[in-house]
Amino acid sequence: MDIRNLDDMPAFITKDGSEIRELLAYRNSVIRNQSLAEARISVGGATQEHYHPRTEEIYYITAGTGRMRIEGEIREVKVGDAIAIPAGQKHKLWNTGPETLKLLCCCAPAYEDSDTVIVED
Repeated sequence: MDIRNLDDMPAFITKDGSEIRELLAYRNSVIRNQSLAEARISVGGATQEHYHPRTEEIYYITAGTGRMRIEGEIREVKVGDAIAIPAGQKHKLWNTGPETLKLLCCCAPAYEDSDTVIVED
């Protein structure tokens, strides 16, 4: 049985600039076809706009508020929102609130820097 606690997972910065803690993926568990991580975006911060040629994602907001853009459509997001991001779609997330924006990121297949294409400077 694989059980991981968020407090025990080391943080690292992804290619898009997010701080993440990978909870479950092939790198640290029996999971082979997806990954689950918590991402954090500081107050006033944002990810770089990017897309994943192969990977689809689900973002689930657990703390804070933000603004999500997917292929030109912009929506405000808050705690409890689940956001579907199909493979190949450009996306960017801003923290628009007074606290750290936290979200769970589910990726299938598992997140890889090599499957992240940055589209802004």
